[in-house]
Amino acid sequence: MSDEPPRREATYADLEELPPNCVGEIIEGELHVSPRPRPMHARAAGRLFNALDSFDQDAGEEGPGGWVLLYEPELHLGREVLVPDLAGWRRERMPELPEEAAFTLAPDWVCEVLSPSTAVLDRGQKQKSYAREGVQHLWLVDPAVRSLEVYRLERGDWVLLGKHKGEAKVHAEPFEVLALELGRLWSR
Repeated sequence: MSDEPPRREATYADLEELPPNCVGEIIEGELHVSPRPRPMHARAAGRLFNALDSFDQDAGEEGPGGWVLLYEPELHLGREVLVPDLAGWRRERMPELPEEAAFTLAPDWVCEVLSPSTAVLDRGQKQKSYAREGVQHLWLVDPAVRSLEVYRLERGDWVLLGKHKGEAKVHAEPFEVLALELGRLWSR
């Protein structure tokens, strides 16, 4: 028998109490708090978001379209609250943005930009949560080693489709029609 008191499940009220310079998430009932991203992290996420802009075009605009892409959306998936760096929904699954601040519909694609304070969580519990919720595509971007890992969900497990490094031009699912220039993500 343990002398430890039972662990209290984190609540949304715990997230609301965090200072504005922190990002909070609830994963498997536990509160996880991370500092706001460092400049290279924020730059890589911003540059990637801009590179994918043509997929988030309205009907009649130039570009492949077909997606709703968002920066740091708050996902309420079951009892968990997750905040990926980037997320995307195919327009046929989410034709209009909801009025609520949080999304209860799991994205079709998520991207986590790794940092020293978040890498273990992003590669561990969050990756499992995304698989459980049926997210079909996951990208892990690591500015420190200048890499992009591309995963696809197959039968509930993540399959690594490729790990790309440095200055490569990449055609990565689900945005493979785009020649993504990785060097733009790392440039200072």
